[in-house]
Amino acid sequence: MSATPTLEIRNLHIGIDGKPILKGLSLVVNKGEIHALMGPNGSGKSTLANALMGNPKYEVTDGQILYKGEDVLELSPDERARKGIFLAFQYPTAIPGVSVANFLRQALAVRRKEMGEEKPLPPKEFRALVKEKMALLKMDESFAGRYLNDGFSGGEKKRAEILQMAVLRPEIAVLDETDSGLDIDALRIVSEGVNALTGPDLGVLLITHYQRILNYIKPHFVHVLVDGRIVKSGGAELALELEKQGYDWIREDQAA
Repeated sequence: MSATPTLEIRNLHIGIDGKPILKGLSLVVNKGEIHALMGPNGSGKSTLANALMGNPKYEVTDGQILYKGEDVLELSPDERARKGIFLAFQYPTAIPGVSVANFLRQALAVRRKEMGEEKPLPPKEFRALVKEKMALLKMDESFAGRYLNDGFSGGEKKRAEILQMAVLRPEIAVLDETDSGLDIDALRIVSEGVNALTGPDLGVLLITHYQRILNYIKPHFVHVLVDGRIVKSGGAELALELEKQGYDWIREDQAA
């Protein structure tokens, strides 16, 4: 009997204000795998990311989202996060008055409780953990005392998201256009951080419009989303083909 997938999306249909966006999307992501989901603007990529975390703006009209065999559609976003699903936002929100360290401390305490650890990490161990992960992401230690995303550059916001991922240790990480708005140096540093975190305990769904981030983060699988459906899947070479030929090649292939 085959093992239960970490994340399984079955025949997912989603609409916004009555307009269908996803039209029967199915996908399986297991721990230890990196999946890249590519597609033109308006194809439904960010809709999927938001639906996976339970954004109420997105109405699921059919299908299932199963996490370790459990249908999470009835769970709130914070319940999904506690269980180990993580979303790195395309446009992270600023939280003035809440430091990066305090945010991480509270989030980690909740995540640990879900994992059976009733007590928060002792302050000394927590500081050592954050320091270690910040070094991994080439972040200055003073970053921990700044208010979360308040006045951050695009690169700092994305690094703060990856820092959260490093500290919280989710089992599924959805990275929604993490490469948007990054210069080449920030892209490389963020990508190196993601690469350092990937391994047998983490499954990654990397949502992107461009191939360039895949020069740094090597996917095991590439899926092409067009008009709310996955129309083609393959290995890393598929992303290179898209870079050369564009999405019209896929559309023409479908129409043939």
